[in-house]
Amino acid sequence: MSIVIIGGHDRMICQYKKICKNYKCKAKVFTQMTSNLREQIGVPDLFVLFTNTVSHKMVKCALSQAEKNEVEVVRCHTSSGTALMEILEKKCPNK
Repeated sequence: MSIVIIGGHDRMICQYKKICKNYKCKAKVFTQMTSNLREQIGVPDLFVLFTNTVSHKMVKCALSQAEKNEVEVVRCHTSSGTALMEILEKKCPNK
């Protein structure tokens, strides 16, 4: 399963990827808006939006890609590793 994480803290990128790897998921993490974010996102199986630490512009970009490709979006106010684990516990059945 592939996941795109939008938002979160720069210092947590390695942890987010490690947590996803434990759930047998491949992750791309974007904590900052880049000029070609739309192209970098691709077509994942799941979007995780950490809403407290993300710009409105990034949210709009992610939501438009999700709608276009019919991808599920999970929003979470906190951007902790525990919050990500709880999301993956529900969404990734093959841990």
